[in-house]
Amino acid sequence: MRVFKFGGASVKDADGIKNVVEVLKETGHSNTLLVISAMGKTTNAMEAIVDAYFDNKSAIASKVSDIVEYHTAILNDLFQNPQHSVYREIKVLIDEVNGFLAWNKSPNYNFVYDQVVGYGELLATTIVSAYFEEIGLKNNWLDVRNYIKTDSNYRDTTVSWDKTQKNVSKINKDILNITQGFLGSDDNNFTTTLGREGSDYTAAILAYCLNATSVTIWKDVPGVLNADPRYFKETQLLNNISYREAIELAFYGASVIHPKTLQPLQGKEIPLHVKSFVNPKNNGTTVGKGVGIAPKVPCFIVKKNQVLMKLSSLDFSFIVEDSMSELFKLFHEHKMKVDLIQNSAISFSVCVDNKFGGLEPLLNRLKSKYKVMHQEGVSLYTIRHFDANALESLQNGHEILLEQRGKETVQLVVK
Repeated sequence: MRVFKFGGASVKDADGIKNVVEVLKETGHSNTLLVISAMGKTTNAMEAIVDAYFDNKSAIASKVSDIVEYHTAILNDLFQNPQHSVYREIKVLIDEVNGFLAWNKSPNYNFVYDQVVGYGELLATTIVSAYFEEIGLKNNWLDVRNYIKTDSNYRDTTVSWDKTQKNVSKINKDILNITQGFLGSDDNNFTTTLGREGSDYTAAILAYCLNATSVTIWKDVPGVLNADPRYFKETQLLNNISYREAIELAFYGASVIHPKTLQPLQGKEIPLHVKSFVNPKNNGTTVGKGVGIAPKVPCFIVKKNQVLMKLSSLDFSFIVEDSMSELFKLFHEHKMKVDLIQNSAISFSVCVDNKFGGLEPLLNRLKSKYKVMHQEGVSLYTIRHFDANALESLQNGHEILLEQRGKETVQLVVK
């Protein structure tokens, strides 16, 4: 069995969905499971609903209406019959969102986020599945929440592998299956999410449990490039990458592959292909066992809107193991992802990602024990397999706030 993942860009409109059909015609679709993300920027729109729920409830209705209008336009382009059952199915899903927002009593932002935002994937897969049936492409729509079980750490859950394996083993491999990325459920059957951009991880989880022959991530780029073309010029396609190298790139923030995706695939040596849904005949990039990276060129990664903190002990005492343990516990409690650390005897510098908005309460805790300086809005650049030219290209025109260099990798925090 193969697992294909199509992201939001590939199904952002009716033409995109029709193109998915063309990809399946090119590749075949028997013994295939499709993992599909929310359409276009729907996840952002769903997040706006959650924010309105907490900050401005009067804005909820218009934001829900925007989502209905967007998906209805796609339906109208795909289906000639305005009485098609898919219109009712979409209305049911929207009613569920409104119903939850009406009866929910939980003040937990992360819980509310997971119950609302995941409807983007449910809407997308419902439309795609119905369109496939409309054109004679038989398929089985699966609610992934019935298969991937997790803990209750909302917005960043951990998979319960034994339960998930038992559930996924029941999937019929002989037909075309369509399911959602990004989602799971806890023991109380509340929706959980696997982290932003987690659909790649979903594909890997399902592939692992199904003993799939391969996973293919279909993107709007030719494959894995040595740099993000949004931020760097003259990018190069990487033809082959080892699991280890891909994990390194993902760890440092390469956006083309979700950081958790490679671990389950490596465990069973399931190859990962990253290919273009625009040119499906092209080879793209293969991630698997073997040579580190080909061609071997410098790889550039940037993470923007980071926070650089420098902590110093108030009494000039050493920052040692106990202090470090306490600091990392605080980072974990406030959901701060640590991307770089550097320490001396009496100071500790750290670059973190404030993606869950925990910075202010964290700073308040830290200031009770440390002298704290922090700078927001910095960028963290990482170069794998760097050379002098690659390093110089980043140093020119930037104020270097922190540099850390190893044998294969250099990291720069810049303003």
